[in-house]
Amino acid sequence: MSIDILLAVITTSAIQSIFGVGVLLFGTPILLLLGYDFVNTLRILLPISIAINSLQILKHYPLIDGSFYKKVLIYSIPLVVIFLFMITSVRINMGILVGIFLVLVALKNYSKKIEQALEVVVKKEKLFLSVMGIVHGLTNLGGSLLTAIVHSKQYEKDQTRVTVAICYATFAVFQLITLMFLGKHYTFSFAENALFMQIGVLVFLLTEEMVYTQIDNKKYHKIFAAFLLISGILLILK
Repeated sequence: MSIDILLAVITTSAIQSIFGVGVLLFGTPILLLLGYDFVNTLRILLPISIAINSLQILKHYPLIDGSFYKKVLIYSIPLVVIFLFMITSVRINMGILVGIFLVLVALKNYSKKIEQALEVVVKKEKLFLSVMGIVHGLTNLGGSLLTAIVHSKQYEKDQTRVTVAICYATFAVFQLITLMFLGKHYTFSFAENALFMQIGVLVFLLTEEMVYTQIDNKKYHKIFAAFLLISGILLILK
């Protein structure tokens, strides 16, 4: 077993267990920096992300914002597939732009001008979701934009996480189907990948019990804002 992948899986699974995203958002740049190619990175991380999101969905599925999810299916998913299909051999770095946007979202409660500007952006929801699909297909960073728009809706914490989770899981499912259709070469064994997925699920179960359930709604929104800020800064620095 690759220790570097194992550590990345444990860390990012803990993050996704709390916020609904993390395995792809942070795992992708980590594994790319460690020298793994994009296709193998996706095939390692996608099943883990889907497994964690599935457990989150099963726990709180009645709270899913169905209207928002339908819009994601219509405006984001087709573009995720199209641009993943186009970009399997070339990488585009949009991290700085996405990072700046996340920092602004995280700071919106401290600046009336930022808040008003972001309200204008988020109101153009169809355009925003389309851009999110393109970004995710090209870079795997669409989860950052997803958390930003869901955060702007001011849901309760369980609705925030489960709505993010079902959208993120759908991203991952369609990405996995696209890679299977393309027939890209995969160097990791099924058994090794299954083990990483089991570890991700175990991390979720532990984090759910020891961390997530201990956070109330008010703290969760503050922590979520801090998560967006840190995500933005890391993407800019990357």
